[in-house]
Amino acid sequence: MTASPTPATAEELRGAGLRVTAARVALLETVRDGDHLGVEAIASGVRDRVGHISLQAVYEALHALTAAGLVRRIEPAGHPARYEGRVGDNHHHVVCRSCGTVADVDCAVGDAPCLTAADDHGFTIDEAEVVYWGLCPGCSTGRRS
Repeated sequence: MTASPTPATAEELRGAGLRVTAARVALLETVRDGDHLGVEAIASGVRDRVGHISLQAVYEALHALTAAGLVRRIEPAGHPARYEGRVGDNHHHVVCRSCGTVADVDCAVGDAPCLTAADDHGFTIDEAEVVYWGLCPGCSTGRRS
C-alpha cells in the first residue's frame, strides 16, 4: 500500500480546487495508470494503494474529478461507464462489440474537425463524442478460427 500523495498529483488536485486526500490521489493515479477502467477496477486499484474505500466514496471522488476536468467519463451505448486520464484533447474511442475493449482514437483529419457541425443550431460547440464500433483484433481472429 502506498498512502503518501505524489506531489504532482496533489498539486493538480489543489489547482482544480479540490481537497487533497489519499483516496483522491490514489484514484487519480489509478485512472491514469489504467486503460478505460470501470468503477470496480478503479475501486480495486485504490484499495491496493490505500486500503479500504467504499464504492460510494469512489463514485463521489470520480464525480468530483470528472467535474474538475481531471478525468473523463465515457459511456458507450449498452456498456457501463469507464474513466480515463486523457482529458482536454477531444479524442474519440473505438469499442469492440464482442469483448467491450475500448481504445483511444485521435480525430481523423486536421484540428478537431468534428467540432464543425453541418448545423450547430446556435450552439457553441466545444466537444464532440464519436464512438467507432467493431471487433478488436483478438475477437476478429477468434471469429475466423
